[in-house]
Amino acid sequence: MAGRLLRLPHVLPGPDERLIELAPLVDLVYSPIADVKEFPENVDATLVEGAVCNEQNLHEAQLIRARTKILVSFGDCAVTGNVPAMRNPLRRAEAVLKRAYIENADVTPRRPSEPGIVPMLFDRVRPLHEVVPVDLYLPGCPPSADLIHFVLSELVAGRTPDLHDRLRYG
Repeated sequence: MAGRLLRLPHVLPGPDERLIELAPLVDLVYSPIADVKEFPENVDATLVEGAVCNEQNLHEAQLIRARTKILVSFGDCAVTGNVPAMRNPLRRAEAVLKRAYIENADVTPRRPSEPGIVPMLFDRVRPLHEVVPVDLYLPGCPPSADLIHFVLSELVAGRTPDLHDRLRYG
């Protein structure tokens, strides 16, 4: 296709594409895909996804909370623990580690022993609000594009989003 002009029909943007319109209005200062090594100071709003499963997650949640004005629990894992918390009835992380590294190993059944390879798992997975104060909750797996767009639009406008009639669980 090199050198060819590709013509596409004009279509109205769907709910997901509307999020791109907000990109010029925000300054993305930290992300797992960015090459920033440390979470910056004085962040206006942070969307945190994922449950708190280990010491590293806890440390990051505490650091983010300390440096963020508005903390958003983003997605079902952060809001409720969701799939990662399915191991909670086992009551001990050791059973999960044994299953992953010993019982399901094809070649060399052993747990990684080098420091920093596998963060030490907590025995209980916790939603974000159980370890730090949370300002807004966006449930969903993932949250709907409409909900994300509404919340980000409100935050960019300097308003606190009123989610009273917008949240649905289950």
